[in-house]
Amino acid sequence: MTWIKLRRWATREEGFLARLDALLAFESATDAGIESAVAEILASVRSQGDIAVIDYTRRFDHLRVDAMAELELAPAELRAAYEHLPQEQRLALEQAAERIRSYHQRQLAESWEYTEADGTRLGQKITALDRVGLYVPGGKAAYPSSVLMNALPAKVAGVREMIMVVPTPNGERNLLVLAAAHLAGVDRVFSIGGAQAIAALAYGTQTIPQVDKIVGPGNAYVAAAKRRVFGVVGIDMVAGPSEVLVIADASANPDWVAMDLFAQAEHDELAQSILLCPDAAFIDKVETSIAKLLPTMPREKVIAASLTGRGALIEVASLDEACTLANRIAPEHLELAVAEPRLLLDRIRHAGAIFLGHHASESLGDYCAGPNHVLPTSRSARFSSPLGVYDFQKRSSLIEVSAAGAQTLGPIAVTLALGEGLNAHAQAAKFRLKNPK
Repeated sequence: MTWIKLRRWATREEGFLARLDALLAFESATDAGIESAVAEILASVRSQGDIAVIDYTRRFDHLRVDAMAELELAPAELRAAYEHLPQEQRLALEQAAERIRSYHQRQLAESWEYTEADGTRLGQKITALDRVGLYVPGGKAAYPSSVLMNALPAKVAGVREMIMVVPTPNGERNLLVLAAAHLAGVDRVFSIGGAQAIAALAYGTQTIPQVDKIVGPGNAYVAAAKRRVFGVVGIDMVAGPSEVLVIADASANPDWVAMDLFAQAEHDELAQSILLCPDAAFIDKVETSIAKLLPTMPREKVIAASLTGRGALIEVASLDEACTLANRIAPEHLELAVAEPRLLLDRIRHAGAIFLGHHASESLGDYCAGPNHVLPTSRSARFSSPLGVYDFQKRSSLIEVSAAGAQTLGPIAVTLALGEGLNAHAQAAKFRLKNPK
């Protein structure tokens, strides 16, 4: 049995905020060796295309392949994976997909225009991206939920082509992942991974067309590659370790709270789970639950390392103070495990996803509630949003100026352009005036 000693703080203690900020700090700088290796891989794929992708796939995934055609999975293979799933898994995927699709359809934006009194028409045109790349971890890891959460919003947005890359080390394919790709309508799937897959999507090869944006989670090499290709293509985000912040009062179930802390901690040793509570006696109960439940967890050691390394149980003066701290923390996931969560909601300004009430466990959001589980981490919820349909659409401004409108706008433009020393700008506007001065 693993014994752990969690940080237990109170906000009234001297130096609390400094200790909290130190706990929240996460160094996202990539190891120099990883950066160097990724730079080399990107350069090779950019210059050699398919040949480099095949070479790296042989080296890193131990696949004996001679051509890219051997690395593309036919639609029939995806359909077969879906059809051969146990009925319970297939039904769960279908139900999750329907909920995710339904939620994201509400995010669809429409083009709009309006006409001013002089006949000038202004507006905004919404168009979907042409082609998107989706990276999915492969091998023994199974992340069908990531396929659904990334592919379905793109499809709802109207993306014309979705290309998925998923490594298959030693030829090991995950049927759930392939089945999810079939269900989500992914157009093409290649069994490649790592930085070489990101490079292929970003630059294009003889076989894999260049995409406009790359989404999906990956390891440190994948994250480093996404950072480097940003600008050539768009990316969703460079995510840090997963996080949960639970605000609880005495009405909560301590076992439920402890398990919700575990649910984040089991991701990896750098995941962060924090509890804010105004009731010291309830925090005692959560500590007891943690000690009781931890030995029952298959990933006991990972959870223990996460909780001792980056977790905390914090006594606050009030739920009002808890909300103030939540906005400072800006967590990826925020659970309001209190008797009246709606009373706190207006106080919350910064969080990736907000779970209201005792029955809204974060794990439901991860898989099937409907909202996207791709969320801002490392305090970036202060300025970022969950992945959504809007990430796969772009906006173009529409400006149709009438002859009358040119008389109104022209003098304004002329004055401002001359003020900036841009004479051609001024003349372009002046040429359209009926009585230029």
